[in-house]
Amino acid sequence: MEFRFDFFFRFFMDVVFYIIQFLFFGVIYLHTDLLGGWNQEQMTVFVAGFIFVDALHMTLFASNGWWFPIYINRGDLDYHLTRPVSTFFFICFKEFAANSFLNLILASSILIYALISYSAPLSLIKLFVYFLLLLNGTFLYFMVMILFLIPVFWNGSPRGFIDVFFSAEKIYQRPDGIFHGLFKRFFITILPFSVVASYPTRFLIDENWAPPLIEIVIASIFIYILVMFFWKLGLKNYSSASS
Repeated sequence: MEFRFDFFFRFFMDVVFYIIQFLFFGVIYLHTDLLGGWNQEQMTVFVAGFIFVDALHMTLFASNGWWFPIYINRGDLDYHLTRPVSTFFFICFKEFAANSFLNLILASSILIYALISYSAPLSLIKLFVYFLLLLNGTFLYFMVMILFLIPVFWNGSPRGFIDVFFSAEKIYQRPDGIFHGLFKRFFITILPFSVVASYPTRFLIDENWAPPLIEIVIASIFIYILVMFFWKLGLKNYSSASS
């Protein structure tokens, strides 16, 4: 009974989160026609997009991120280092959250409805690439999370760094158009939260789609290289369970 309650409560919790996001932006559009250069219809597509990213992350990656520091502290990483498969790949995809899969179905339905209801024509090619960009954005979000967890190799605890991550990650739930100057560039390159959902949406709805696509590719490659660099550095510092 405890498992069933936890299973359905997580679903209910995320449903409330989804409702709050739409209500939040709905209230803002009672006072303005544009926010970050987007009207309410375009913002609906954006909100549906980052809700999909959130649900996919919770289903595929979140549990793996939570277990990552435990593997290191208990020496359980030893078992993965000896297996004939990429340790990083195994750590990223080991756990699958079945209770979040219901949320993924709901979030996918919301996204599909938002795209079908969009008044402007959307080509099938752009829609296909848009979904690929959302998948990339989900993995990119997880890569940034791992970047903040990797210091556990040295300090033994993810606290502090991961608190900073969870304080900053709300940025991906806001349209990139509300940021300007150095802040905008910072959230595209250094902490590329704007690349998670904002830029895929901009690729989809803007006529000039090339610039956001190029920046997505550059930001994704940069973060992946950065994570791999610190991951290998961390492995050299890793003390196994026998140490």
